[in-house]
Amino acid sequence: MSTAPILTPSAPAAPVADADITAAIEMLLSNKKGLTTHLITVRTQAGMVELTGFADSLLARQRAEEAVLTVRGVCGLDNQLAVSPTVVADAELQSAVTQALADDPATGQYPVHCEASQGSVMVSGTVQSWPEKQLVLRVLAGVRGVENIRTERLFISGGTVVNSDDQMTTQLRELLDWDVRLNGTLIEVRTSEQAVHLAGTVGSAAEKERVVALAYQTGAVRVDARDLFVAYWALGRELRRATQLPRTDESIAQAVRDTLLLNPRVRASETLVQVLHGVVTLAGTVSNLRTKQEAEHDARHVAGVVDVHNLLKVRTGRLVPDDDIAQNITTALARDPYVGTVRFDVRVYSGRVLLTGKVTSPEEQDQAGDVAAGVSGVTAVDNQVEVSTDWQDSAAYKARKLQAAEPDDTTPDQALAVRIEARLSWSASLRDQSIKVQVDRGAVTLTGTVATWADLQLAIQHAREAGARGITNGLHVLTSTPFIIGLPLAISILSL
Repeated sequence: MSTAPILTPSAPAAPVADADITAAIEMLLSNKKGLTTHLITVRTQAGMVELTGFADSLLARQRAEEAVLTVRGVCGLDNQLAVSPTVVADAELQSAVTQALADDPATGQYPVHCEASQGSVMVSGTVQSWPEKQLVLRVLAGVRGVENIRTERLFISGGTVVNSDDQMTTQLRELLDWDVRLNGTLIEVRTSEQAVHLAGTVGSAAEKERVVALAYQTGAVRVDARDLFVAYWALGRELRRATQLPRTDESIAQAVRDTLLLNPRVRASETLVQVLHGVVTLAGTVSNLRTKQEAEHDARHVAGVVDVHNLLKVRTGRLVPDDDIAQNITTALARDPYVGTVRFDVRVYSGRVLLTGKVTSPEEQDQAGDVAAGVSGVTAVDNQVEVSTDWQDSAAYKARKLQAAEPDDTTPDQALAVRIEARLSWSASLRDQSIKVQVDRGAVTLTGTVATWADLQLAIQHAREAGARGITNGLHVLTSTPFIIGLPLAISILSL
């Protein structure tokens, strides 16, 4: 595989003031589920952010961290948020974490056990890779009442085949070159005794975290990223364009296969990958809807992919009756830290789920649908959960309005547009992209172009979290150029 040369910037970008970064983070965190703004302190010094205060779940703490890392000007994060979850009795929590791991089609196969006491979960056992370990942690973080997770007894055993230093460097180099969210031309990789040293420049703190994660996925026992710096100029369009090398269908297909193998959910499935003119077709069987969704998500992040036709079918090893699926969804919703206290009605017809109920925010609506999608045997989810019309009267929503500094004479539609544009302007990856925002009676239309599918999803997320009552997506994704096509393409997804 050809590798692009190391590129250098034409001119450095102006630094972002620490006070402005702090204000932007406070704005973004003001409506995050599980966070109480007045209990959180944000400090920024030379782009390094410190979060202190309280979150009501590990999931909320993690999502706060993810939001901060995407902010323009943030170079790193020290997340000191303490978790103060809903108190759950030890016996109930033990049952919940054990059931959560058993119910997940991937972790249910791992020889892993948990012991829960006073909100702390000790995990013991063995997994085969770093991604498998991270999946175990994600599943446990999604259980209401978990305050912290201890992993000193959870070991990674990669088997008898271990990548050599040269193999790890080569694999990581290829992963960087094929991940459309990263600019691998600005990153240097060295490996010694299975320890990876990273140097160079990335465009955001989120990119840096992504690069470190990829290094661990190759089998690194330690990753040193102290010489990998964050600089906003690395997101420049000229540099991004320079990395869009021609890709053959055969090389794209292999890159998609390699990417899917890194996902422990998808790896256990039978997935056929075919590519024609940059359009990827996924076929085969998976055990649940979430795995199908993740396979498509991963494929869309491979350079050269123009579109994805997801023909994966949900098939379980044994027939799961609809009543059992409904009960498993109800149980999974009840243990979720975001929606565990909400009453839902779950109906299942031949694996197709109809989910109804009422929640207080769009974030909870999405979470309910995602939880249902992760249950074995679910083939589709019709998420008819309603968002309470008075959610915009909540304290979090009012805090967002205050932090956006809206004039008193601003109409509701104008105010919503201002909030969305403010969020887009503080996104490291979206600020310089051509996104237009139109609002009509609370309904938002997004038009323009973005560089990647991830950017498209992030733009929609910002619009939802800013208060959009509905979103029409007219954004086009500029794809890298397949080998046989002469010009870059723009793909528009009109319904998400």
